[in-house]
Order: sequence, then structure tokens, then C-alpha cells
Amino acid sequence: MARTESSSIPERRSSSRVGDTCNVETELTATDPAVARVTFKSRLHQMTQTTPTMLWNDSADIGELIYAIENGAVGATCNPVIAVAILKKEIAVWRPRIEALLHDLPGATEDRIGWTLVEEMSVRAAKLLEPAFAAHAGRDGRLSIQTDPRFFRDSEAILQHAMRFSLLAPNVIVKIPATRAGVVAIEEATYRGLSVNATVCFTLPQCIAVAEAVERGLRRRESEGKEIASMGPVCTIMVGRLDDWLKVLLDRREITVDPGILELAGVAVFKKTYGIFRQRGYRLRLLSAAFRNHMHWSELIGADAVISPPSAWQKRFNAGDIEVRPRIDDPVDPEVLGQLLSHFPDFRRAYSEDGLTVDEFDSFAPTVRTLRQFIAACTDLAGLVRDVMLPEPA
Repeated sequence: MARTESSSIPERRSSSRVGDTCNVETELTATDPAVARVTFKSRLHQMTQTTPTMLWNDSADIGELIYAIENGAVGATCNPVIAVAILKKEIAVWRPRIEALLHDLPGATEDRIGWTLVEEMSVRAAKLLEPAFAAHAGRDGRLSIQTDPRFFRDSEAILQHAMRFSLLAPNVIVKIPATRAGVVAIEEATYRGLSVNATVCFTLPQCIAVAEAVERGLRRRESEGKEIASMGPVCTIMVGRLDDWLKVLLDRREITVDPGILELAGVAVFKKTYGIFRQRGYRLRLLSAAFRNHMHWSELIGADAVISPPSAWQKRFNAGDIEVRPRIDDPVDPEVLGQLLSHFPDFRRAYSEDGLTVDEFDSFAPTVRTLRQFIAACTDLAGLVRDVMLPEPA
């Protein structure tokens, strides 16, 4: 069980951020009378300055990350899906680098070259986050890099990949899937001093298993007098991917529910999980990812947590008129919960602490669907390298 006394991991700092300035040209003002004259660059910037909720960028694309940092972001992520998108967008920039790697590593497979590109993209993005890393004493300012999703059943392979990534930059946080083997790797990686970001996670049972694994790792370090104050573990809930799966089930079963019900499934799981984390004093934060609507951001404002939208959603939020105010403690409508619980057994499994056993994590449908996509991206990444290694004959 988690410790309930004060955490050794630093609490959230004051909302005054090193390097953050308010844009006096904007019309966006705080609603709190005490700061009513303060203006902000955007709605996301306002959130980062007036609530405990932090912003990370769901990409390592440099242009997108610069935009996010300008709007208060203190973190980012990279994985094969993101790497493929960057390479397709910037192939003219990256082709010479691929060619150089092929020359320097004559025996390397396209897979090895692909992962080298992922690492280089991650290091490049991590550099931009170093000021935030220093300002937040390690709790934020991190670049999250995903271990090879094909290792999801092998805890030792996951751990070794995580250890390799931890050496790339001082402000790396390693993404490990919340699978049966991943939970084992999360504890050991935490014990070894790595900050972890649990991914491929959609349910309360997965989050509890991750939190307990992190606690075990932290306690082992503490018992040996090892440092934990600079660590910044998080557990991602891919809120939109749970919603996606329930929509698939809705179509398959040919039933209907009230409009908007399925847009709140992930939010409901996040809010319940957040409440349990606070009650038990777990020393890691939740992170919201896989955005499908503004509620995956707006309903979570005020949490001591992270939101990590892709750049397109950040721009939508900033261009919209959703009020920036804390909503994390606003309960999900009981009628919404009632319909979700009565019509969708998989939602009940995701929403109940005993809804899934650790042995069932790998077979939960959103886990399978997400792993298949992530693994397919590894193939796509290798294919892009192959096109340079072995171009189609003219």
C-alpha cells in the first residue's frame, strides 16, 4: 500500500514558472479577482499558470514542441508512431541522416537504424526541455520515450531498453506498457532510479497496479538510502482509446445510448482513479492522453496531473471558448455512469478496481488494439528506412 505521509518526491511548485511570461497583447484574463489584471498567451497557458495541471506535448516534432513550450508545456513524448509522422513530414531533412547512418553502420538492419532515429529525435526534443527540467527539479521538463512495444511480454527486454534510453539525456522519462510484464519492469526500473511513464493504460486496475509497482520501487530505493527526490513518475490513461472501443461495441451490438455518453467513459475512469490516488497518497501523477474531445482536457483541469494533447488539439483548445476553471472534482453525471455501467461490461471492468486481474491486462481489447498499432508503427518505421537503404529500382 502507498505511503500516506508527505511524499519525498517534490510537490508541485508555485504557478510562477521560470521563463514564462504573460502576453499583454491577449484578451484572455484570469477569472480570479486577485489576478484579474493578468493576461495569458492562451487558454492552455492560463491553465499552467493558475492550476496545478501541467501541459506536455504529445510529440517530439520540434516546431510543435516550440509552440507548446510557448504555451506553458514542460514535457513531450516520442515513439515509433511519432517518429514515422516526423519522418514523413521532414523526409528531406532526415534522408541525409539515414544515409549517413547506413554508411556508418554497414551491418545495421533497417530496424536498428529506425530506433536510432527515434533516439536522435528524442535527444533533440529533450534539449528544448532542459530549462523546465532544471526549474521543476526533475518532476517535469522530461522527454518521454517509448520502449519497443514488441517487448510487451518480456519484462527483462523492456527493462534493458528502458535502461538504454535513460542514458540518452538527463531528462528522459521511459514509457513502459501497463501489461503483465510491464508492471514487473516498472517496479525494477523505478528501483534503479528511472522515472517511468506507464503507457498502453486505460483502466483503474492497471493504474492501481502501476502505482503499487512504483511504490514498491521507491520504497526499495528509500530502504537503501538512494535518492528519489528528482524522480517524476507518471501513469498515462489513454482516455480517448477507451471511448473508441466502447463506440466499436455500440456499433457491433446495435444498441443506442444518449448522445455524448461515450465521450465521458475515459473521463469517468480518470476522475475515479485520481480520487483514489489522492486518498492513498501514491507518489506518481496521472497523465491524460489520446484526445478525442475537449473534455479530455477541460474536465481534468485542476488536477495535480498532466494533460498531453497533440499539437492540433492544443491549437483547438486555444482557439476555443472553453472556460479555464477547475473541474476535476466535478462528478460525472450519475445518469451517464448508469448507462455506461449497464450497457458496457468492458467499461465496468475499466471502472472497477477489481475489474481486471494483472493476467487479464494483455487481453483487454483497448490494450490489444493499441499494441497492434504501436507494433505496426515499428514496421512502418523500418519500411521508411528500407526505402532509403534499398530504393525501388528505376
